[in-house]
Amino acid sequence: MHNVGRISSSGGKNKEGKLQKITLLYLEKAHLLLSKLNLERQNFPFEDIANIAEHYNLERYISLLIKHIDLVDRRILKGETIPHHEKMMSIFETCTEWVAKGKSRPSVELGKKVSVTSDQFNLIVYHKVMNNEQDRDIVLEISDEILKKHQIASISFDKGHWNSDNKKLLELEIPLVILPKLGKHTAKEKEMEDSKFFKRLKNKHSALESNINELEHLGLDRCPDRNYHHFKTYIALGICAYNLKKIGKKILENQLKALSGKRAA
Repeated sequence: MHNVGRISSSGGKNKEGKLQKITLLYLEKAHLLLSKLNLERQNFPFEDIANIAEHYNLERYISLLIKHIDLVDRRILKGETIPHHEKMMSIFETCTEWVAKGKSRPSVELGKKVSVTSDQFNLIVYHKVMNNEQDRDIVLEISDEILKKHQIASISFDKGHWNSDNKKLLELEIPLVILPKLGKHTAKEKEMEDSKFFKRLKNKHSALESNINELEHLGLDRCPDRNYHHFKTYIALGICAYNLKKIGKKILENQLKALSGKRAA
């Protein structure tokens, strides 16, 4: 479905009218394709498992085409604001989400958010593939999972994880909770966040950014595998490889130190 014209992103004279016209033409072609698929699918072979799998895929793509036609009609022709949970970011990887980066370039990306938690040795002790969740929604889940296996003297999050209930509940189990507040501070909150111990532990959190960059350089900036199950497996294997690399590097450093000590003696 192409060659239906193009509208300049900068606008131009009668942009709205042109957009309506080109959308009608686009939807006409989409409906023709849908009619052809519905007419011809009964003629497709149905003899073995491979044929059945192809029928299943065809049915899935037909349903996605119907949804796409509906979204385009409602958004452009009827002027509706489509609720986020109804939007379709990809017909191939339907788990894909619209991710707001909080930065100017790029401000948004299409993909899947992954939360990682590292310890004082920069080893990743927990990770979670997020499903239409905000950072603040998973704070308690992360903490609960880590507390099951580790004793924690302090825990640090960035501002995106802020929620007053999160902080109160975390402080019941963890002595030091570094969770910078979003918005206006009380005098007591400002005094606490300006304290040396708060700043020292908060600054340690910046090391996580370098861990994330290292993960991306190791191949987790893009997943070559298809479907959600394989995506989660790829992420887990990548994090395992990251930890093994960190541990191996430390073992080599200790061996070199021991060897240097023997030579000096």
